Amino acid sequence: MAGEPYDTERVLTVPNILSFIRLLGVPLFLWLLLERQSDVWAVVVLVVGGATDWLDGKLARSWHQRSRLGQVLDPLADRLYILATLLGFAIREIVPWWLVALLAARDVLMFTTIWPALRRRGFVSLPVHFLGKAATFALLYAFPLVLLGVGDDAWHTAARVAGWAFVIWGAGLYWWSGLLYIGQGVEVIRRIPVEPAASANERA
Repeated sequence: MAGEPYDTERVLTVPNILSFIRLLGVPLFLWLLLERQSDVWAVVVLVVGGATDWLDGKLARSWHQRSRLGQVLDPLADRLYILATLLGFAIREIVPWWLVALLAARDVLMFTTIWPALRRRGFVSLPVHFLGKAATFALLYAFPLVLLGVGDDAWHTAARVAGWAFVIWGAGLYWWSGLLYIGQGVEVIRRIPVEPAASANERA
């Protein structure tokens, strides 16, 4: 079975709609952060994005609406939020550019090594690992705190310290989970032959 099991081929499910809303929030967040520099509203968008990330997965499992599209949309939205937030923060000089490179390098490594080979074997995704979700949650919770920490008051300092603690923990988990995914991918590549073109077309 390619990736996680799914319940439906439908596109318009509640979890998928929530994922689409999260994707629309990415350009909105960047506009608020960079153009308007409205940090409070940018934090609101991040909080909503983090909440819907948890909610769409819970509803998909509870309502039996796990879909093949959802397996793609959910991690895509996560990565776009993380990348957009890092780029926006780096441009505003809230975080250093080396942090952007550190986290982006993990996804670049995965997408240039195991993912092309997995696609040729008919895999849409690998099963989501607990560490991967934990890393995503840590980073999505870290970013609003880091943004709220821009300032000199005591509560700014508290938010900044807590935010950076989540960033460090999340970055470590992000790379750890990435290495686990690469290990899983290598095992799949070793055990499963390349899917014939005709069979792949039928599955698509």
